[in-house]
Amino acid sequence: MKKIMILSCLSLIFLPSCTDVEEKVYDKYAATEFYNSLEGADVALAGVYSKIGGNWGGVGYAGADNGWYDLNTMASDEQVIPHRNTGDWQLDFARLHLHQWLPTDGIIGNTWNWLYNAIFSANLAIEQLENAKAAPAKIAEAKVLRAFFYYLLMDDFGNVPFFTENNVTVDKIPQISRKELYDFVVKELTENLDKLPTTKGGEFYGRFNRWAGYALLAKVYLNAEVYTGTPKWKECLNACEQVTAGGFTLHGATANASSPLGNQYYELFGDVLPEDETILAIFAKVNVVSRNIYGIRSLNGPHALAILGFSGWNGTIVPKSYYQKFNDADIRKKQFLSGQQPGGVNYSLEVTSLDNPGADRNAGVRNLKFYPALPMDGGGASNDFPIYRYADILLMKAECNLRLGDATVAKTFIDATRKRAGLAALASNPSLEDIYNERGFELSWEGHRRQDMIRFNTFLLANDFRGASQNHRKLFPIPTSALNANTGLKQNSGY
Repeated sequence: MKKIMILSCLSLIFLPSCTDVEEKVYDKYAATEFYNSLEGADVALAGVYSKIGGNWGGVGYAGADNGWYDLNTMASDEQVIPHRNTGDWQLDFARLHLHQWLPTDGIIGNTWNWLYNAIFSANLAIEQLENAKAAPAKIAEAKVLRAFFYYLLMDDFGNVPFFTENNVTVDKIPQISRKELYDFVVKELTENLDKLPTTKGGEFYGRFNRWAGYALLAKVYLNAEVYTGTPKWKECLNACEQVTAGGFTLHGATANASSPLGNQYYELFGDVLPEDETILAIFAKVNVVSRNIYGIRSLNGPHALAILGFSGWNGTIVPKSYYQKFNDADIRKKQFLSGQQPGGVNYSLEVTSLDNPGADRNAGVRNLKFYPALPMDGGGASNDFPIYRYADILLMKAECNLRLGDATVAKTFIDATRKRAGLAALASNPSLEDIYNERGFELSWEGHRRQDMIRFNTFLLANDFRGASQNHRKLFPIPTSALNANTGLKQNSGY
């Protein structure tokens, strides 16, 4: 005890005086220390990923309305929301399908603002991670995310404002050409993709791993001729092969009473998408993060009430000519609803008007590809959304091989998706029209159709509701609000 007391007294001699009364703070990090940690790096990335999910206000890639998804799908031939002769629904959607959009339209402005907001967030994350000397894979992931948003801008708007650092005011952001932006996107992707993890699922469900990154690069190369005038079919094919190395396969398509629409195939569009085929998805949980309105928005009120327990929006329809292209034996035709339905609703095939006076209340084929998944309510459902999946990769392989002169190899890839859908293999080698049609059958309502139509030179052709369009409609206009904020910008030709 004496020894203990002596040691205790000696220790007091060496204690510092009580003049230093500053406390240690345990709830704050230096930014460089925080973003250098795995948890901190993921926080920086989460701020960018949060921009992708669709929600109210026209934000997000897909899931809600009045944003990127509506702009790109309703300008194509696969869907439209007609104004109803009962006075329901704004005219913006019909005008998209009629190719009558204007630089002042809200959906165009929403898409532009969402993408630049996302790019600002990506720039910030890259700055935070680089300053902190974070793991190279985390920095690479942030750069791939930024390339994804710039790719969408390039695809929709062509020559756009470009910045990689946020220390510039809106009125001083320079506008670069579509070709320059294409070169930047390709450089960012090719320099960073191999730094990304190869992990599938788990924390990388809904994140860019290496395979999702190569799927994005394949999309960029697939449309290179549209963006630059120079095709990149071989480069696209090589990127697709990189995705194949990730071990993806086509999901099954057997009859299954517990699956949406009674078939295993439709699990690809439900809640928690199957990892065998899904490459990149948007996670959605209604009223928590993102949402998926597409099935609910399509159904008429009494019909939705009868099968879902709450009213539908009586919105989106599938044009007759698109619906009629599907073979009756094709399991993918099960997504469409026409004729008599529960709730006393009868959907007619004919739609005589989109805008004036508008469509009858029950006019138009409806779509339940995204059969609402729980939890759900009248504001949406919890279906996740496939940004990229392996069927798309196979059809890109088919297209690239055919354009490079190898129709025999192309046939193996298109036959794979046809057989999965319950159809026979093609009787002969495919034509480009065969591949174009198959992409429409397989990827309907997934956000690829406008891009495909432009690449296959069908986008300007007359459809059920309008005559042929002018060439400038291949690009959307820069919003008037953006031109007002930055007077150095030049509007796209024709607007």
